[in-house]
Amino acid sequence: MKTSELIYDWNQALSAEFLPRKPVLLNDETLRDGLQSPSVKDPTIDEKIQILHLMESLGINSLDLGLPGAGQRAVEHVEMLAHEIVGNRMKIRANCAARTHENDIRPIAEISQRTGLKIDAATFIGSSPIRRYTEGWTEDFLLQTTEKAVKFAVSLGLQVMYVTEDTSRCDPAMIKRLYSTAINCGAGAIVVCDTAGHSTPMGAYALTKFVIDGVVKASGEKIRVDWHGHCDRGFAVANSMAALAAGADCVHACALGTGERVGNTQMDQMLVNLKLMGVPPWDQQDLTRLRDYCEAVSRATGVSIPPNYPVVGEDAFRTATGVHASAVIKAYKKNDVELANAVYSGVPAHLFGMEQIIEIGPMSGKSNILFWLERHSIPVSDELVDRIYRRAKSSDHTLSEAEIRNCL
Repeated sequence: MKTSELIYDWNQALSAEFLPRKPVLLNDETLRDGLQSPSVKDPTIDEKIQILHLMESLGINSLDLGLPGAGQRAVEHVEMLAHEIVGNRMKIRANCAARTHENDIRPIAEISQRTGLKIDAATFIGSSPIRRYTEGWTEDFLLQTTEKAVKFAVSLGLQVMYVTEDTSRCDPAMIKRLYSTAINCGAGAIVVCDTAGHSTPMGAYALTKFVIDGVVKASGEKIRVDWHGHCDRGFAVANSMAALAAGADCVHACALGTGERVGNTQMDQMLVNLKLMGVPPWDQQDLTRLRDYCEAVSRATGVSIPPNYPVVGEDAFRTATGVHASAVIKAYKKNDVELANAVYSGVPAHLFGMEQIIEIGPMSGKSNILFWLERHSIPVSDELVDRIYRRAKSSDHTLSEAEIRNCL
């Protein structure tokens, strides 16, 4: 019997209503927005190139190369990444962040011309009433700035991705005016942003649907709609899924959810969930290098991966609990890896290049010990099992391999 036939999946109950209705695009912000965290270090160019290749191996559609308007180091890194894409004929598309200012937009066009890589300009501007009041901006100032920036980028031959910061706290009238202005001036994509992590999934759905129905359809143009979210309330992935269900085409995210404050939408978790939900093209994508991607970003930025982090954390497929381990072991004894990966886990480890790990600790039973010894090709005896069992029960932690071997 197939493992899938043994699981009643309540996730399918309303799937037709809430699943994305078309293939989903992913834009990786790790090397730009992800580096805005005050706790990260800016990776070396070699580290960025390694991460770029891992993005390509995972099938990620596009990435933000950086903000060349930030200075010479940013220009050099963006240009070298662009050369790497061109030189290796990579499929991943590129964009660069820019304020709605000519001094930020012009370097993008210059790098594009020097490298021969098509680079979209992701021009951003604040939109919400609270930001407008704080900055002393008038609505007319924002509209005029938008028009000038988008037209300038288009005049340089750049495709424009127009980004409104803090869209999730912006009034409907201003949302319409800003996006309509950008589209009328030549923007081919618009980005709906939950910059402050304010949205709930219901809010993300309502906002995205409003933008699609009230702005994009009314424009009569073929406009891509992106969602860019943050995780201040812990809703980043859920909000992204809600935006996709409402009709968004693309989600922006970062490896490990790096980024300002508590970070951006987690790219790795988006990949996992899109695959498990059967959303194209991710249902067919090989994601066995997901851990390599996350570990490369962790090393390069100095952001540690918590042991209990989904899928790629050390404990994601690791147990020392007797009841849980016993069920996994019984599944293995049926010579069924898929069953072993599903009996106590909602994520099939093998789909992401990993496996279930049985450890020995104070909550373990003797089946844990027998399995561990067999896996390490160590001859089993009742005396040895009892010795390890007593050591585990007297411990306040999961035993290390060295501690277990001390019992041999």
